[in-house]
Formats: sequence, C-alpha cells, structure tokens
Amino acid sequence: MSNSNEDKAKGAANKAAGKVKEAVGKVTGSDKTEAKGHAQQAKGEAQKGKGELKDAAKKK
Repeated sequence: MSNSNEDKAKGAANKAAGKVKEAVGKVTGSDKTEAKGHAQQAKGEAQKGKGELKDAAKKK
C-alpha cells in the first residue's frame, strides 16, 4: 500500500502530464489527445485526494 505522500506526488505528476497532453491536443487539433489529457488530470486529482484522505485518517 502506498503512503499519503507517494499518492499526492503521483497525483501531482499525473495532473501535470495531463495538462501537457491537453495542451498538445489543443495545439494539434487532436480531440482524442485532449480528452486523454483531461482524463489523466482527473486521475491525478483522485490520487491526490486519496493521499489527503490518508493524511486525515492518520490525524484522527
């Protein structure tokens, strides 16, 4: 099981990579790449949230 910092770091990395993919999709006119970027950003947000939940659980 990953720790909260690892989840938050992976989430931030996925979010950043997703933003790049989205931008590439917009520049190249590729709706598919842009959509993949949106999806990767959502995955990053979910991972970040998972890490924050783990932090909150530790504090209880």
